[in-house]
Amino acid sequence: MPMKANKTEPQSQTRKQKKDTPWILHIFNHICFVTTIIGCYSCHWKIKQEKKFKHGQCCSLRERLFYPCLVISFCMSVLLVFVWVESSNEYNGFDWVIFIGTGLWFFWSIVLLSFLGILAAYTSLLLVLGFLLLWEGIELYLHWCHKILILLVIVICSFFFWILFTYWKDRWLTVGLSLQVFAPYIHLSSIAMMVILSWPLAFYLIHLEGEARIRRYQMTCNERKRNKTCNVLTKLRALQVAIGLPFFLILLCLYLLPLGNFSACVQEKNKLAPKPYFFGHRGAPMLGPENTIMSFEKAVEHGAYGLESDVHISYDHVPFLMHDSDLRRTTNIKEVLPNASLTHPSLFDWDFLSTLNAGKWFSHAPIKPFFGMKPLSEADRERAENQKIPKLTELLELAQKEKKFVIFDLYGPAPNHSLRALYVHHVVSTILDSQIEQRLIFWLPGFEREYVKKKAPGFQQVSRLHSVERLTKENITRINVDYKNLFYNGMREYRAANISINLYLVNEPWLFSLAWCSRIPSVTTDNIQVLNEMTQPSYFMTPKYYLFVWILMDILSAIFIVAIFYFHWWKESKKEKLLKSTSIHTESLSTSLRTRESKNQGPSCISIDPVSRVTEIPWTHAALSPALTKNVRKYPDSNRVSVVPMKKASKSEPVSKTIKTPVPGEDDIRHLVPTLKASESIQAPVRESAREATFQSSSAMKANGTFSSIDVSHPQKQTERPPNTKSSEESLPVFTTSSPSSSS
Repeated sequence: MPMKANKTEPQSQTRKQKKDTPWILHIFNHICFVTTIIGCYSCHWKIKQEKKFKHGQCCSLRERLFYPCLVISFCMSVLLVFVWVESSNEYNGFDWVIFIGTGLWFFWSIVLLSFLGILAAYTSLLLVLGFLLLWEGIELYLHWCHKILILLVIVICSFFFWILFTYWKDRWLTVGLSLQVFAPYIHLSSIAMMVILSWPLAFYLIHLEGEARIRRYQMTCNERKRNKTCNVLTKLRALQVAIGLPFFLILLCLYLLPLGNFSACVQEKNKLAPKPYFFGHRGAPMLGPENTIMSFEKAVEHGAYGLESDVHISYDHVPFLMHDSDLRRTTNIKEVLPNASLTHPSLFDWDFLSTLNAGKWFSHAPIKPFFGMKPLSEADRERAENQKIPKLTELLELAQKEKKFVIFDLYGPAPNHSLRALYVHHVVSTILDSQIEQRLIFWLPGFEREYVKKKAPGFQQVSRLHSVERLTKENITRINVDYKNLFYNGMREYRAANISINLYLVNEPWLFSLAWCSRIPSVTTDNIQVLNEMTQPSYFMTPKYYLFVWILMDILSAIFIVAIFYFHWWKESKKEKLLKSTSIHTESLSTSLRTRESKNQGPSCISIDPVSRVTEIPWTHAALSPALTKNVRKYPDSNRVSVVPMKKASKSEPVSKTIKTPVPGEDDIRHLVPTLKASESIQAPVRESAREATFQSSSAMKANGTFSSIDVSHPQKQTERPPNTKSSEESLPVFTTSSPSSSS
């Protein structure tokens, strides 16, 4: 019963521990963690003892050659994601380009962003898993499926980079503009990231330093081992320099970066220019169908400074508002005349164009023209679905009524159009006939400018991006340029020459803030309802505030990094002291064991056979030697004494008898073989008890005169006998009794 109780107690304790352990620890533990990262990285999901690597042998040569491919794919995918995120101002234009090629309107820009994000997340996940495996000390083995996908990621990213460098070079200017805005925040966040990275870096560097110290401490006097240890120490030092030096150089550059940093959004408040004016790009296309009267009225409601549009000329010479080179996207021509959906708008009469609906695609379409566009109210929905294609004169009437400026792109008619050579003259005459003030017209088309100046001298001439000398020669004081040109020194030379700049197309708040801080007078935008609510530039800060944050961040980061390195150094030194103390303790134990062995080697070299038992004829063990009997029973492997008694001569026995003691079994003989520790502790008391018992028995027999001699075998004279013998005659003593005549 007590044994059963002892067995049930540990089971109850383990059950109690399982009950007390949180449920999450039963599911998520270290084995589960290691198995998960190994399974995700190597596709090996079986729980087994993984191979630990030595320093410098974290993976095979094939894995070492392929790991840079993983790093390259990660860098390329992250760079592509960053470029495309910063190009969010161009998403609508990208979707429009894809629609022209495919005829299907969708948020292709968001699809591309998601795809690039998946690539970046995949490569970064593999990189993190590899780092965790190295942290756990497990050998790296990337599965061949991952290797194929990594190579595919490199090919895809290379294809997109080829497109960027060949067709979209101006996207790199967008990245440069974003860095001008976000440079102070990227600088501060980079310092914070370096502080986070200093934790594993400090752990690894201090660990290498501790290993170098331990190897130096354990350096032996052997020349070969000394040279090998010195080579290992050199490799450890080189690894420390290769890892630690770039980290501290980057950190130093980040500390000194604001000295050469330029950001237009870091300036004094009293030097901030007035808020730029807005030109509604095709009206307010996020609030109403583009190039409709509803869209232009919405732009006027949100404080538009001017209205921007696109002008085509119908086949019967009526200027109307339309941007695309066909009517598929913004009208219902597919329902009315499907075969003519790809026909150029200038080849239709105005009577047919006026019957097309220009608003249902905006109000009832399942996919809106802009991603993240707010839903329309019921009144706006009903108003939008009844919109028609407007004439140019309708826009001019609205502009004259609201005193808004008008700027437009003029598209030439089809080659077989009757006004192919005279469409500029016809449009100028239409504008003059509308009785609008000439100062409200910003004339943008660059062809036949001299005729326009003579015919309508009140028009404000607006040019594209040309040199300052050419603009001064042509007496042009306004330019309409792409916002990417702001990258070139903020277009200071144009502002210095008193040339007013209008940027298109500015939709993102960060880009509008950059234009605001760069003293740009006006911008053309689709997002007028959002930009009009801004009261100051986003990401704006004063130089004093930035200086304060910079110095504070540098000091705090330096303190944290030093504290992290000191903590890891203290932890490693503690381990080193513990290791040294244990090594000293083991050395002392080994020396003490050696001294004990040297002391014990003297008596242990002498082979001491167990003494023979005293014969039981005619006496018994108990009668002759009670102490010896007890000790022999207690210590069966001790030394024994052989006593040969002699009987009196009066009783003669002519026949000699040879008496053998009972032969024990082989297992008993094996049991009699002493171990080293038992023999050291048992031999001394057995010898003393045997000597006392023998002395008493011999003295008693001398006094009585009952024996003639006592033969005690000396240890030096005995031959060494094996512990396990099968012959009883060799292993056990033989006692002989004879008559007086034979004994004499």
